[in-house]
Amino acid sequence: MSEPDVAALARGGYRCSLCDVRLPNSPTLNDHLKGKKHQKLLSVRTARKSQQEKSLFVSGFHKGTSNLEITDYFQTFGTVANVIMDKDKGLYAIIEMESTEGVEKVLSITHHCMNGQKLRVKHKENKEFKYIPKKKQDPGKKQLIDFEELIQVLCQAVDVDEQMKQLLQLFELTDSEKILRKLVVSLLQEVFLEFFPSCRILPFGSSVNAFDIHGCDMDLYLDLEHTKTFQANARSTAETEEVNETKQDTQSEDSILSDINLETSTTTEVLELVATVLQKCVPGVHKVQAVTTARLPVVKFIHKESGLQGDVSINNRLAVRNTMFLQLCASVDQRVRPLVYAVRYWAKQKQLAGNPFGGGPLMNNYAVTLLVVFFLQNRTPPVLPTVNRLKEIADEDDHCVIDGWDCTFPSDCSKVEPSANSEGLCGLFTEFYKFYSQFDFAGTVISLRKGKVHLVTDFIGPESDKTLRLGPINIQDPFELSHNVSGNINERTGQKFKRQLDEAFKYCRSLQYQRKSNKGKIWGIVRLFQPLSSTECSPAHSPAVDYSPGKELSHGVNMLTIPFKLSSLSEQTRGKLHGSPDFREIWFNKVCHAVLYVMETVLECSCSCTEGNNVQTNDVKISSFGGTGNKEEDHFGLKRPFPVEEIPETSSTKKARAESLQYQGEVTWHCAVWNRVWIGRRKMRRQLHYRTRESDTSTSVVISSLEIEEKVTEAILKQEENGDKSSPLIMFTLCAFLVGGNEDTRTMIRVTPIQQTALFLEFFHFLESFVPKMTEKCYEKSD
Repeated sequence: MSEPDVAALARGGYRCSLCDVRLPNSPTLNDHLKGKKHQKLLSVRTARKSQQEKSLFVSGFHKGTSNLEITDYFQTFGTVANVIMDKDKGLYAIIEMESTEGVEKVLSITHHCMNGQKLRVKHKENKEFKYIPKKKQDPGKKQLIDFEELIQVLCQAVDVDEQMKQLLQLFELTDSEKILRKLVVSLLQEVFLEFFPSCRILPFGSSVNAFDIHGCDMDLYLDLEHTKTFQANARSTAETEEVNETKQDTQSEDSILSDINLETSTTTEVLELVATVLQKCVPGVHKVQAVTTARLPVVKFIHKESGLQGDVSINNRLAVRNTMFLQLCASVDQRVRPLVYAVRYWAKQKQLAGNPFGGGPLMNNYAVTLLVVFFLQNRTPPVLPTVNRLKEIADEDDHCVIDGWDCTFPSDCSKVEPSANSEGLCGLFTEFYKFYSQFDFAGTVISLRKGKVHLVTDFIGPESDKTLRLGPINIQDPFELSHNVSGNINERTGQKFKRQLDEAFKYCRSLQYQRKSNKGKIWGIVRLFQPLSSTECSPAHSPAVDYSPGKELSHGVNMLTIPFKLSSLSEQTRGKLHGSPDFREIWFNKVCHAVLYVMETVLECSCSCTEGNNVQTNDVKISSFGGTGNKEEDHFGLKRPFPVEEIPETSSTKKARAESLQYQGEVTWHCAVWNRVWIGRRKMRRQLHYRTRESDTSTSVVISSLEIEEKVTEAILKQEENGDKSSPLIMFTLCAFLVGGNEDTRTMIRVTPIQQTALFLEFFHFLESFVPKMTEKCYEKSD
């Protein structure tokens, strides 16, 4: 078969790549190749190829330049067949010449100037023709610009500041989109007033908070406070007046409320009523669904004519106020919007924020926006004021309390003094990544109300406004102080977020970010937006880095990382940490106890703790397992005879010895491994579990993970009891130190072999996942 678009399949049959169809046999294939669909696509592909060869990509002209002006200019090089303008923003144009000779004439000129403006002209990028079945386009949803097209536009900008402004223009809702959304809200308001007198439909969230993007959903709050008053008055009138014509008229107007009391009804009951109104009474609305089990119950719907998707909630006044707060921030300083758009798009492209795609919970756009606001509050001088400062300059009419939370700030942005900060967007973007790459997310709570961070231990107390759900990243809502807006993310997402911040800051210090490329390479913010590769998306993607205090980060060092997780600590330990400014040292001390317990008791390694960092290897002593059985300890590398009668050190004894130690600063252990305790653990764990069920079916004893792992090690040692114990298999040092303060609170453990061998690397890869996991289990149980 000579057809270039046809390939034979391994299991028989054929596939036409042009039409994207599979065909079972040769006769069917021949019919397909002669068919209208295939012939039409062949014709379209040929025409598209011809158009691409005769097309130019032009940008740099004044905004508002007409189609006719561009045609007149390029007509001097040859006949212009067609001009396609970027109608929404007017940033570029695609020009199709009548012949390829005209294209060659245009490109032969190095500099083009029109109306005093230098043009950027190049050959239109050739794209492989691909058949895409036509789908009905939702009129209310304009798709985001294609990434390849985005690269073309942004790389033509003069500097980074212009790139960020263009990004804003490309992503924000157009005037027609905003008008369409207002019309849908007006339609809903008109219908709902018929059934819920005096109600209000208030839009909030991304579509109206000044950070809108094409295709964003409509979040709507149905305010029923005045409706409740209306219903209460109607019921009072019904009880005191006789049945008359006026009363009958009132009941007919209030018929849908006659069977439900808004004051006493549950959220689910009211939302089901809202869903009924949407489905049966609002023209063009379909796919209505009441989601009553979510944290914030809503009714979802789609407006068919506009294609807009929306959510209606009834208990979300705080979200409306938050939206007004973001609107105020955006209007106070013109740098806020482009900076937020750039950071949010970066977070989306790096799979840190937005809708999750199977990679775990991600940050929401509101949390990312608050990170930008907090950063701007902490510039010198500040770009944005704190929430407390906004409260001070607010008038009495601006006073607002919602659900007991003070939500006061000015409604007029002119009351806020302009910032004295004159930093450009390029510098602010770089400083954002620098600020958060050095940030201690796990050990602090971000407060926009005060514009500073609090220690996580300040939020352990019983006070109602301090019951935050603490996690890897803690951002306190500026008004609902008990809500951590990033409380949904897990440790993996937190580590990935920190890693991407580090990489972004490193790039922002390069010339490729600061200067436009003269060779047509990607530069500026564009490179930051490149999607993650499949390797970078992998949870295991974490380059080995040396976090040694006072040293630059370097690659190739064997490091174990134990992040600070307040949620993993027991209530008793949390009580010890409550309000303590030294909680990092207290936690580090606890981690050191746990690490020693895991190494000695769980893995049966020989460990010797030593003070200082300059201990010579040949001076290091070892203890306990495999030793001589007396109080004297042998040197590394010496032949070690087994005792006739050895009194082993029990697990409880080792644990007590570990907990009696007090570690401060940097702690070093010299360790020896005498058995391959890391090999076959999973298989042994399954065998032990099976035997336990066989031998004791009458009781249901719950065994902790630590105890199971100790039993696994014991079983492995029994299998190898006849092995050579004359010298250790592996000798190495563990150096633990605390990283915190201006960086993420975590314990780093540098693992240094006495001799680098393949066996050590195998053991280290086991320790990478085993030690952090077991250490956490250890200090969970220790109290």
